[in-house]
Amino acid sequence: MTTVGLLYPGHAAEDDFPRIEVMIDSDIRLPLFHTVTEGGSRGVEALRAAGEAERLAAGVEELRMAGAEALIWATTGGSFVRGWDGAHDQVAALARTAGLPASSTSFAFAHAVRELGATRVAVAATYTEDVAPLFAEFLEAADLEVITTESAGVATADEAAACDAERVRELAVAADHPDAQVVLIPDNALRTAAYIPELEERLGKPVLTANQVAVWEGLRLADRRVWAPTLGTLFATREPPPGTDEHRGIEVRE
Repeated sequence: MTTVGLLYPGHAAEDDFPRIEVMIDSDIRLPLFHTVTEGGSRGVEALRAAGEAERLAAGVEELRMAGAEALIWATTGGSFVRGWDGAHDQVAALARTAGLPASSTSFAFAHAVRELGATRVAVAATYTEDVAPLFAEFLEAADLEVITTESAGVATADEAAACDAERVRELAVAADHPDAQVVLIPDNALRTAAYIPELEERLGKPVLTANQVAVWEGLRLADRRVWAPTLGTLFATREPPPGTDEHRGIEVRE
């Protein structure tokens, strides 16, 4: 059995994770701890506050007791709003607290794009227009080229969680660009796990979504690869492309 512990801000689309467990259909467990948030707001200051060290540390012991082999801060916005260096410091502190490999959804996106051998992406962001560009800046700091960034102007996690399959499809199609090799949907408050193959077929290219890459990143840190094509191209890739490294992420143990 492989256990990936998830720190998840508030309540929104966390039911995606048990769905992913079923879709993987293996001995993978994804225990989740809900961290405290500021009323579901996704403004820059609220997202920064959600990722404060003491809030992340609150669930560490519970997830360790659940047998976690790696920890993921399962939010995109709560990490990229700190910038590349700030997001790195955030997960480094989490790893030190837990004594386990740790990462976040933002880093998971960067690593997953490289796993697919891609460098050019389109971003289908639910975030408001002041937040979405910060994710593009984060990706550019990872040496990825952001071809387009679509902003849907969704201000709260509850509003994101209420988006149905058609709304997710519209967002992905609006953001796509012929020059983009991969389309990214960076919102852990958005239910996407069940739609990924359909989105990939519609767009004709890989699609990476927040809850999908968060689980993949945790499994990667735990040295576990699984074959689950119902979760899209990312989970149908067994080995990294030639000439790439494993992007091990933060693995501080004390």
